Amino acid sequence: MQPIATLSDFFDRSGAEVRLYHMGRRIAPCTPDVLATFEQGDRSWPAPWQGEARLACVFRLHPEQEPMIWFLALPLDEQGQLSAAPRDAFVQRLLETLGRSAERLASTPQAGSIDNLMKDNPLAFTPSLPLQAMLHARASADLDAPASQHHELAEEYLTGEHDHDWQALGLQGLADVAVRHDAALAERLAARLDDLPNEVLHPLCYCLEHLALTPSLAAALCRRGERAAEVGDLETLCACVRAVGASQAVTPAWYSDLLDDPAACGPDLLAAMAARGWEHLEDPERLPLFLTRLAEHPQAEFSALARDLALIPRLRLPVLMTLRQADPGSAIGRRLSGLTDQR
Repeated sequence: MQPIATLSDFFDRSGAEVRLYHMGRRIAPCTPDVLATFEQGDRSWPAPWQGEARLACVFRLHPEQEPMIWFLALPLDEQGQLSAAPRDAFVQRLLETLGRSAERLASTPQAGSIDNLMKDNPLAFTPSLPLQAMLHARASADLDAPASQHHELAEEYLTGEHDHDWQALGLQGLADVAVRHDAALAERLAARLDDLPNEVLHPLCYCLEHLALTPSLAAALCRRGERAAEVGDLETLCACVRAVGASQAVTPAWYSDLLDDPAACGPDLLAAMAARGWEHLEDPERLPLFLTRLAEHPQAEFSALARDLALIPRLRLPVLMTLRQADPGSAIGRRLSGLTDQR
């Protein structure tokens, strides 16, 4: 029998019940095949974030166990593929903890010590609170487990069924509503959106940004974002831009309108588009305009954002071609020249 050399080997050979989730650009299910081919060096990571493949492993070795969660940030090379050494060190530590026999992994009394592997683990990371809430909501729904105790109160407030004090709402409740809402509830939420205070709207947006929304809800968020822009409320505008990032109905046109307005395209807005709406940059007109706006703003992290986008497999060639074909006198050309001079 071949030795256990990868995370995929461990989950396969241990008999663990496991669900994998992308935790970088957007929380979304990750199939075991994606992880396996990535670890074998046969593919780049599809949704890199800041040079890493960020992954949540929700698993249990015994049916009666409470699921355990590993948050792992696997370093990527410049091609977006796995830098194997840190992963190898983690697997080695795992095997030393549980014993090297694959047949023992599921029954070893040391299984409880798996949690200790994440202490002082260089691959471990702590997601932001909205990400943690969304993962809990998503995994609970996928495992047919009930929503949190905060779900009902949040749904009543967000739909206007009861006028609760917004300060009584929990972030977990907002995440549960986001994950479990249906088309009918989306319509009610869209109608209620204008009445939500920013203190509720912002965390709700940070939950909705991981989901493809109905056209009416996405349109309502666009309108709320436009009104925020009119009064100079940049934080709300960026929250709405992020919230519609996974949606297709109105987002491409809105992003194009924003990019057409140089005054709107500050570094925060551009970062919001790149972080959660990167798929809408897969456009022969929108991508060069995005990179131009990025280059035009002196405070924007041009190099870091361009490099991060170029790690996304579907954007790598378009980004590189746009940079290479930039006129030396253009905003992009001047930025690239400045980067060369700094070396």
